[in-house]
This record gives sequence, C-alpha cells and structure tokens, in this order.
Amino acid sequence: MFRTLIWFVYFWLYLLSVLPLWIRLKHLAKQERETEVDDLLFAEARKWARALLNLAGARVFLTGAEHVPASGSVLFVCNHQGYFDIPVLLGYVEKPLAFIAKVEARKIPFINSWMTMMKCVFMKRESLRQSHEAIQEGCRVLKTGRSLVIFPEGTRSKSGELGSFKPGSLKLALKAQVPIVPITINGTYKLLERQGFLIRPAEVSLHIGAPIFPQENNTTRDLANRVREIIQTNLKEDRNQPLSSRLSQGA
Repeated sequence: MFRTLIWFVYFWLYLLSVLPLWIRLKHLAKQERETEVDDLLFAEARKWARALLNLAGARVFLTGAEHVPASGSVLFVCNHQGYFDIPVLLGYVEKPLAFIAKVEARKIPFINSWMTMMKCVFMKRESLRQSHEAIQEGCRVLKTGRSLVIFPEGTRSKSGELGSFKPGSLKLALKAQVPIVPITINGTYKLLERQGFLIRPAEVSLHIGAPIFPQENNTTRDLANRVREIIQTNLKEDRNQPLSSRLSQGA
C-alpha cells in the first residue's frame, strides 16, 4: 500500500513540477523549432517513465534495441498487458513516439496536454467514422516523421495471455508505407493489474523485433497474423524461461 501511495503522489507532483518546461515547449512550438521541442519533450518523458518504473520496483530487461531504425518513422505494434506498458515503451524505446490512444485519455488532466504535444492520436473505437478519421490522422503523423505505437488487441489483457488482433489497425502501415516493428512486452500486468490497484515489484521483459516492410500484395489480416505470431512466440519463450534467466546464462 505504501509503495502505491508514494507512486501516485510522485506521478502527480512530477507533472506539476514540469509546468515551466511545458510553457517553454509551447513557446518553442510556436516558433516552429520542432527539433528542440522533440529533444526536450522525449528526454523528459524518458526520465519520467523510468522514474515511475523504478518507484514501482520494475526490473526491465531489454533485447533487440538494435532493431529500432535510426531514422524515419515506424509503426510499433505491441501487445498490451497493462497500464505500465506506456512507461516501459517511453522509457526504453530510443525513438520519439506517440500512441494511438482511446479518446477517454483526453479527459485526464495534464496527461492530455502532454499527449497532444507528443502528437498522439485519439480514437473512439465504437465509431467507424471516428476510427477512419483516426487512421487518416495517424498516417499524417507518420508522414511527418513521428513514429506511432498501436495496441491491436484494443484493450489490456491484464495477464500473460495474448488476445486477438484487430487487423484494421495495421492499415496505418500500408497507407503510410512505413516499416512495422513488433514489440513484445511481458510482466507489466504483474506490477499492477494482477493485484487490482496495488503496485508490486516485478520483472518485465521488452523484446523489439526486426522491422517488417509491408508489400503491395499484403493485406491487413496478413500483417496482423504475422505480427501476432511473432509476439506469441516471444511470450511462449518467456513463459518457458524468463528473459532474466536467459540473459544471466548468456543466451
């Protein structure tokens, strides 16, 4: 209980403490100094994300960092176990990125402003029209050079199991013609969702796969099935032998 209380207090106090930085970023954005905005924004986001993980007692084991392209935008396609997936991605993927997020995130004070600055795209999945508009907006974001993260399961699994993928989410890669980078996260649900609302320490593995380059004859279902198979394989390997154990043995 004490860890959880400290975590949430830190979460909100940190957001209040960076208000001067927020004002500076808005000023730089008005001057169209986008490179400076991104450098400051994502350096702060990475620091905040890692601090949240440290306070939660997370031990993050990363493999495949070399698969993240140094330049150009990509579509990161990731499984979704819990709320801590977001800080894991922000803290350990060395590339400016934004998220395809549920429209409800717009209602969270402070967070919504930072998400807008990051160029996150908000989607109301129950509305076909708004989902289509979100895909179009996502394509525009990708073409500006910003990378995007999607969770094709559509919701948190709150477990180590992998849900079905919604193929429509892969339209972004086909329309924008950007590489797909599969990401497998395992263990984040153990930090929070497994206990309800109490935060507990846990090991988390983050595996970044090799980029997949969509071809003209690919369908969204083909891509969804291919990415899901990669993520499912990684989850099974991690279940049979946790990543921390494999790394300690030099695997």
